Amino acid sequence: MKEKKILQFDLLGAFICREIGDGQIKNSVVPKKAGKKVLSFLQYLIVNHARNISAEELIGQFWPEANSSDPANALKNMIFKVRSLLKLMFPEQKSLILTLQGCYAWNPSVRLQLDCEEFEQVCLEARKRSGKDYLEILLRALSLYKGDFLSGNDSDWAVSLRRYYQTLYLDICKMVLPLLQEQERWTEMISICEQASAVDFGTDTFIVYQMQALISMGHPERAVETYQTFREMLWEEFEIEPAEHVEQIHVLADSMCQNNMDSLDILKLVAEGEGENHAFFCTFGVFQSIVALEKRHLERSGHSSSLVVVSLGNKVTPTTDARRLERVLLEGLRTGDPVARLDASSYILMLTGASEENARTVMERIDRMFHKAYSHSRACITFRVTSLDAGHIQVS
Repeated sequence: MKEKKILQFDLLGAFICREIGDGQIKNSVVPKKAGKKVLSFLQYLIVNHARNISAEELIGQFWPEANSSDPANALKNMIFKVRSLLKLMFPEQKSLILTLQGCYAWNPSVRLQLDCEEFEQVCLEARKRSGKDYLEILLRALSLYKGDFLSGNDSDWAVSLRRYYQTLYLDICKMVLPLLQEQERWTEMISICEQASAVDFGTDTFIVYQMQALISMGHPERAVETYQTFREMLWEEFEIEPAEHVEQIHVLADSMCQNNMDSLDILKLVAEGEGENHAFFCTFGVFQSIVALEKRHLERSGHSSSLVVVSLGNKVTPTTDARRLERVLLEGLRTGDPVARLDASSYILMLTGASEENARTVMERIDRMFHKAYSHSRACITFRVTSLDAGHIQVS
């Protein structure tokens, strides 16, 4: 019996085609002149190669009623174009797409192999494994994922499948990282975390493992840089701060950077600081620690300080007005006053040694500074003052 020809299609990453038969592998080139819709149509047929595809399904997918006056004729023209394209890609193959009654199918004389199907199969197999070969099959799955599914195809059907394969890939990454950590395979961990973050940078699991690996390799400064990039991107995209456990690892890495200095350098750093001439911007977790220390100080001194929550109104330009307010707070407050972000349009700050009356005066000055600098802004700044003293907190 004559062996079937095999057509291989790589859909994860670059769209690559090859023909296997008679002990030879022939790479096939997709013509550059192939139209975007024709290529998407061909890719849809490839992905669904295991079944007959009805004309109604293809029309519904590529020619919604509102967009075509004669979808049946459009389908016939598209089939002709796809067959011509396949002839250019695989000149030795004949009649790859068959017309059946009311549907279309691949010629059973050829067998299609898809890298995404192999990837999916290995991922599913990995969930059933345990023991020594568990890690190896996980790494095998990761090696098959060379990029997002049909990254150049923005059709709805391709986007939904892209998300599915991304989810499979990210799950495998989460499964393999703790195993690599146990074996102290730091370089592999960093590589996997970087690739996974490129797919979904907002997942803190990967930043945590990457920072831990860098710290373990003796590169805390790179861990700090990684954290700073993650924090900036997280705020830019979602307007949120990193989770507390990410902050804790950052504090560890930062402290290790300080520990690499000799004692004289550390004393100079503590005594001189960075010479900043504006308020101290920090995360909410750090802000809480500063407030706790201030309360201890107030117990000894008997003085009082003030906490203030300052917010923008509803008629604001998202992100823009928040950044403006942040800039005014940092420039308008004293260098010892800590400021932290609460959400996309509000901040909390502590005015050390300021009474409630003084705090109100300060915030009225901040309000004037904001509207003088940004006279066209529609933001309406409101604030709420809390008196912080040794015994309790009074809100007014």
